[in-house]
Amino acid sequence: MIPLSVPKISGNEWKYVKDCLDTGWISSAGEYVNKFELAIKDYTGSKYAIACINGTAGLHISLNLANIGSDDIVIAPNLTFVATLNSISYTGAQIILIDALNDSWQIDVNLIQKWLEKNTETKIIKGKPATFQKSSGKKIGAIVPVYVLGGFVEIDKLLEISSKYGIPLIEDSTEALGSFKNKKHAGTFGLTGVISFNGNKIISTGGGGMILTDNKEIAIKAKHISTTAKKDSLHYFHDEIGYNYRLVNILAAIGLGQIENFNTILKRKKEIDFIYRNELNGIGDIKFQKNSPSSNPNCWLFTFRTKTMSKLLNYLNSNGIQSRPFWTPMNRLPMYSKLNYISEYDYSNQLYEQCISIPSSSNLKQSDQEMVVSAIKNFYNK
Repeated sequence: MIPLSVPKISGNEWKYVKDCLDTGWISSAGEYVNKFELAIKDYTGSKYAIACINGTAGLHISLNLANIGSDDIVIAPNLTFVATLNSISYTGAQIILIDALNDSWQIDVNLIQKWLEKNTETKIIKGKPATFQKSSGKKIGAIVPVYVLGGFVEIDKLLEISSKYGIPLIEDSTEALGSFKNKKHAGTFGLTGVISFNGNKIISTGGGGMILTDNKEIAIKAKHISTTAKKDSLHYFHDEIGYNYRLVNILAAIGLGQIENFNTILKRKKEIDFIYRNELNGIGDIKFQKNSPSSNPNCWLFTFRTKTMSKLLNYLNSNGIQSRPFWTPMNRLPMYSKLNYISEYDYSNQLYEQCISIPSSSNLKQSDQEMVVSAIKNFYNK
């Protein structure tokens, strides 16, 4: 079986993990957590980076520090992995779902703008704008855009909305390590951004995440509450409700080994993307995800659109080529089916029914990629 997306272990991962085992520093304390945070901070250009156990935890902490609670509304995409909405649900906030764009598959920012204009009013509170839903009086506490497959959301428009309405951006950039727009990294535009190092991500610690922010106060608070809000390094004194969300040293050691080789991994991902686009262009009814000219996506997981997705999915998997459908849209999941879903054409569900992800590991052999391409061509020519 040619796997869909697995990590490339080719650097100092074994060495660093052995050091953790030899010294006994395998848990939440140890030098590799700090080293990994510094490496991610330097790469992304964020002023601060706070490691956590996974991307979901990072989003939860971010929403917590944006003071999101049951009196708030959070705007999020309908087309995303379920962790995005789960993290919002932990806060008790109400969720408004927004449809995707048909070409980039990112959240439709124009729909956000239209909904805000029609359904909210903005007040100046302590010299700053704050926006409230007219019908409920609830504050619009945050917008959580997702960088789908590492592609870029319409971040410039989102920043304008954020400024005009006083709504912070919590960027779900969990898939976007290595994605830039005008040399600025995904996840560094808003109040916070979150990266994931899950097993299938562009680099992996098995499980892990990182909160990015330029806000010193939030960075200090994020580190504090993600480590059970322990106030004193010696005594077990905790000054507020915290979370056991800290990344452990042994996983950070793997992450450090991965990020040291990231330029090689990123280069290979882009080569894979280029070859697939070149070889599959014009085959059947295949359509590719579009990215804005000013963006430089990381090409994490190659995914394309076809009306024969289900049949192709079965064909590839039965021929030893691991492939996956897109996420089920949030409004089709039982716990989120009654949420307010803002849409004109329901592109989210069309994309779900038509998009397929194919092998994109950074250690994908050329011969294996040729096999994938050949199988897809054979499928359409049979």
